[in-house]
Amino acid sequence: MAQISVTINGKSFRMACDDGEEQRLEGLAARFDGWIGELKSAFGEIGDQRLTVMAGIMATDQLSELERKVTRLEQELAVAKDQQVAALNNMSQNEQDLSRAVNTAAARIESLADGLTKSLRTAND
Repeated sequence: MAQISVTINGKSFRMACDDGEEQRLEGLAARFDGWIGELKSAFGEIGDQRLTVMAGIMATDQLSELERKVTRLEQELAVAKDQQVAALNNMSQNEQDLSRAVNTAAARIESLADGLTKSLRTAND
């Protein structure tokens, strides 16, 4: 397990992460520190705890919005798959081959969306 130091709101924190995840964790910390900086600029010195809570709420809000988008895209994809299956019954072999290729691409997109959702949940836990 790797150990790194990150700086948030001018304070250094020692953190552990999986080997190879150091750069990702540093990036997440820098992003969180950026939100703290934005809040400090907007509200001034309102206390470390309050700034941290507000930045955490900002992160959670962003995660929630992305989850809503992923859910909407998954629903749209399900509808498109259903329409495609219905249309498949009325197609020639070449059209069926093309349709299968589109389904494969849709499955890949769905897999990437799932991975993004899991990554965002992991990043914010």
